[in-house]
Amino acid sequence: MRVKLTTTAGDIVVQLESSRAPLSSADFLRYVTTGLYQQQAGFYRVVREDNDRGSPPIQVIQGGLLDENRELPPVTHEPTSMTGLKHLDGSLSLARGAPGTGGGAAFFICVGDQPGLDAGAARNPDRQGFAVFGRVVSGMDVVRRIHASVTDPEQGEAYVRGQMLKEPVRITRAAVVD
Repeated sequence: MRVKLTTTAGDIVVQLESSRAPLSSADFLRYVTTGLYQQQAGFYRVVREDNDRGSPPIQVIQGGLLDENRELPPVTHEPTSMTGLKHLDGSLSLARGAPGTGGGAAFFICVGDQPGLDAGAARNPDRQGFAVFGRVVSGMDVVRRIHASVTDPEQGEAYVRGQMLKEPVRITRAAVVD
């Protein structure tokens, strides 16, 4: 199944991996079909060489709801060791704290291959990695443009300081396209 995210920077089309990551895909789709992303979501954080504080370093854009009070309950973690999916260029994955705290409220897109985000890698201390559930099939130029956007050096708490966009790139529409 494909989902088109219409943003103020252009369109991004993602292919969901519903058979390999059914819980994560279904949760993302729930945000799409209930309209929670319409005008209430966007891309707000970019991690790149000049602002990354983690190890190993990564490059991603993070998006999701702009109002945390609208979050739905999280889903069970689907690590890459279970799904066989990897954090490759254009992979779509759920952001999380502890395993089982992620959901469609916050997701990210990889810019370049990011093996440090896979299960077993050291980016997250619990080594459970993040849950890949799709990939960009159209619009990586938009993803790269967002990734290069201006960040605010003062915005964000310690770990994310300097990673928050000065102006979030809004998702104006999210819809299933097939």
